[in-house]
Amino acid sequence: QVQLAESGGGLVQPGGSLRLSCAAVGRTFSSYTVSWFRQPPGKEREFVAAIVWNSGSTLYTNSVKGRCTVSRDNAKNTVYLQMSSLKPEDSAVYYCSTNPSGRVSTRSRDYTSWGQGTQVTVSA
Repeated sequence: QVQLAESGGGLVQPGGSLRLSCAAVGRTFSSYTVSWFRQPPGKEREFVAAIVWNSGSTLYTNSVKGRCTVSRDNAKNTVYLQMSSLKPEDSAVYYCSTNPSGRVSTRSRDYTSWGQGTQVTVSA
């Protein structure tokens, strides 16, 4: 289990940008896959993006490709989700999570640690 600290959510107008951060507390992300999921109101949690810490390989869900970039900062032991051209349908609670296998997965059941979530609201 990894303790995760998320930050960076907020209210933004359509077309705007936000950067979410996810820091590991007490250990590094080394050998893990770190992913972002989101849960819109009244809907199920869904995969957004993933990064394999050791290789830097990334994966995105189709709806955010070209608008979001997941990256890592080794020195800060932090994963970022840079989101731009935000749409109202991007509004959700965003969670970061870790998969100790180091493999990329879009299934939430493969992730063993979760952050507390950060609210992103896209509205005029």
